[in-house]
Amino acid sequence: MFGKKKPTPQIDKEQLALIKYAEKRIKQKKRVYVHFVVFLIGSVILILANTILGIGKDIKIAGLDWFVIAIVLWLALFIYHFVSVFITHSFMGKDWEDQQREALVAKQQLRIEKLKQQFLKEETEIAKTQAYNETLERSASNQKKKSELTIIVAAGENNAIGKDNDLIWHLSDDLKRFKSLTNGHHIIMGRKTFESFPKPLPNRIHIVITRQEHYKVPDGVIVVNSMEDALDAARNDKQPFIIGGGEIYKQSMALADKIEITRVHHSFENADTFFPEIDTSIWKETKSEFHEKDEKHEFSFTFLTYMKK
Repeated sequence: MFGKKKPTPQIDKEQLALIKYAEKRIKQKKRVYVHFVVFLIGSVILILANTILGIGKDIKIAGLDWFVIAIVLWLALFIYHFVSVFITHSFMGKDWEDQQREALVAKQQLRIEKLKQQFLKEETEIAKTQAYNETLERSASNQKKKSELTIIVAAGENNAIGKDNDLIWHLSDDLKRFKSLTNGHHIIMGRKTFESFPKPLPNRIHIVITRQEHYKVPDGVIVVNSMEDALDAARNDKQPFIIGGGEIYKQSMALADKIEITRVHHSFENADTFFPEIDTSIWKETKSEFHEKDEKHEFSFTFLTYMKK
């Protein structure tokens, strides 16, 4: 009851401006009407003063009675006043300015919308191009991942792998592992390695790399002239194998994804063919399976698997 202030009526500033503007326009129009009435009355008085009362009867300016010139000047002033309030103000007043401003804003907005549409179109094209390139990259990456090039080898502690185009040892479990891993796959080899076989190994597609022209091979054996051609010939195999010899192993180390090596725990000084050193900064050991020597195996050995980092 006490201490409560009655809410003071508030009016929007924009509404207040409109009210003031309306009041100003009413005053201007009233002035025009008053001007018109005064002009009519004044003109009648001037005419009567000259014709009836004879005031300034003999005064002429440029051959015209003075009151005519006065009326014409007064009429010109009235016309100016009328034009200023009703015509000029309507076309170039606040409303006219607002209309022109709105028209310019609309044109600018239309231009902005066109620019937006053009930008969105260009952005869409860029996005499509990026998406297409990413798809190609993923596709290429998937193609690479589809094929896991694997080196398979048995090597001594000093990386010896053979002598006179033959193995230095005979390890039954190693041969079984070789057969199990390569069965059903493409096996890539050099000419001398191929010639070390009595006949092509069953259930495997042999790819022989040789520089010899017209090299004769049994039916089903593929002859190529380079490692690149060999990999192309095995492109549909998910895991082609490199099986030797020494020079082919060297060429494939940078290309391979995996190494399956049987490490024979003995150094063979009489060997004439060696496997490249495995760089542990590039290759990571992922599996190890040790086998002790026994009556069927003259040397102990370990099955090792390396994956490229």
